[in-house]
Amino acid sequence: MERQRLTVQFAKLDSRAVLPTQGSASAAGWDLYAIEDTTVPKGSSVTVRTGWACAIPEGWEGQLRCRSSLGKKGMIMPNGVGTIDADYRGELMVLATWIGEGETFHVAAGERIAQMLFAPVPEVTLVETSIDELGVTDRGTGGFGSSGQF
Repeated sequence: MERQRLTVQFAKLDSRAVLPTQGSASAAGWDLYAIEDTTVPKGSSVTVRTGWACAIPEGWEGQLRCRSSLGKKGMIMPNGVGTIDADYRGELMVLATWIGEGETFHVAAGERIAQMLFAPVPEVTLVETSIDELGVTDRGTGGFGSSGQF
């Protein structure tokens, strides 16, 4: 199966910025690098600079995700996945929260801090309707563990 091709323009905002890289030819994400040393205090959220802005084509989004190696240590993104909209032109920043052992986590300049994935965004039309018109499912209104996965 041939993969869809996408061209995304990146503009360097800081001379220390490293162009995002893929860990392998089949990697889904592009690694983003921190441009400066950053300390993340336990339980706090800090933005980590990448030094890049980009132009994601209309109909696409960028998804910023935590690198699994950092997540294993306790560095997470408090919003889970950060969305970069096609019309955003500011610096790509990674929101980082430290929940691991120790009072702080140190991000070194040049360290891979997150991954950026690109995903299509369909054109969506929302239509207001009544609850009865939504239809009946086996699950119904059950949520938050109702499927027995809690």
